[in-house]
Amino acid sequence: MEVATDIAQETFMKIWEKQIDTETKNIKGLIFKIAGDLFVSNYRRQKVMLNFKLSLAPKVESQSPEDSMQFKELENKYESALIKLSEKQRVVFLMSRMDNMKYHEIANAVGISIKAVEKRMKLALLYLKKELDY
Repeated sequence: MEVATDIAQETFMKIWEKQIDTETKNIKGLIFKIAGDLFVSNYRRQKVMLNFKLSLAPKVESQSPEDSMQFKELENKYESALIKLSEKQRVVFLMSRMDNMKYHEIANAVGISIKAVEKRMKLALLYLKKELDY
């Protein structure tokens, strides 16, 4: 439904940009032709994007039970280390790593300076590195 709406809007934008006379008898055919071309180019673009994403997807290999167990242990260590972090450090760390926010965005959201964000992030990373044995 969204794609159809976008294509219709883009079709009428192209007609408006090119200042095509809408009083002509063939305007209906022209609208269908432009919309069809836009649909095909959108489909091809989506197909290229999908193929690219699939080529980047990691190949799933069967994990050994030992690998699964090690992953679970690391995950548990990570979660317990996050809980042990101070509230200020945990908030900054999670905003940076989970929400992909930049330091200035975190500073604005929390109401602190960028330097304070950097310091909290540094301390959080040092603590996690120590707790996870890296």
